[in-house]
Amino acid sequence: MTKQKSFKTRIRERMEKTGESYTTARMYLIEQATDGSAPSDSQVIAVAGQRISDEALARRTERAWDEWFKLLDEWDATSKKHPDIARWLVEEHEVDGWWAQTITVGYEQSRGMRQPGQSPDGKFSANASKTVNVSAERAFDAFAEESRRAEWLPDVPINPTTVNRPKSFRAEWVDGTRVAVWITPKGDDKTSVSLQHEKLADSDTAAEMKAYWRDRLNDFKKVVEG
Repeated sequence: MTKQKSFKTRIRERMEKTGESYTTARMYLIEQATDGSAPSDSQVIAVAGQRISDEALARRTERAWDEWFKLLDEWDATSKKHPDIARWLVEEHEVDGWWAQTITVGYEQSRGMRQPGQSPDGKFSANASKTVNVSAERAFDAFAEESRRAEWLPDVPINPTTVNRPKSFRAEWVDGTRVAVWITPKGDDKTSVSLQHEKLADSDTAAEMKAYWRDRLNDFKKVVEG
């Protein structure tokens, strides 16, 4: 049993909240935990190839990396697909959904099942982040408002697809790839901006876009703080 709420407890809580049957609530939570559609900070770090520490993982899941890897090897996880591994961690070991994703990605990388930055569909992602000394609303508007965005991201037509002010922003890039941004307030005038460029063709493109976004976010910081 981990320090997270048990899986059965979360099922019961959802049943009370929604009136769903046990089976329906259970399936919803499993799908939410294993589809990988909205990565947390821990998942982003793992996908970027910068594995979190044993101490942090053990604190949240009560096992360090080697312990999880041994369990997964005994289960023959190298023969399983990504959603199946994450689902097994959720159902059999009651690991919180995003930590199940983190463990799954770390395991797949360690066993050569995917390269750092590679997603389950074989595509790659590039990640970048920046802390700025402005409110979350001001940081968000510099992404979502076209005129403000042009000040630090010029000559790049993008198509916003999901705008959730002031928390997240998703858009289609000019080549059909995707950009996802998460805005996290750290105080009244301090905000963390995390960006992930998804669906990139290969690791070389991911490395190029990582460098590109580091430069762009440096300009972003100058604009919003200026």
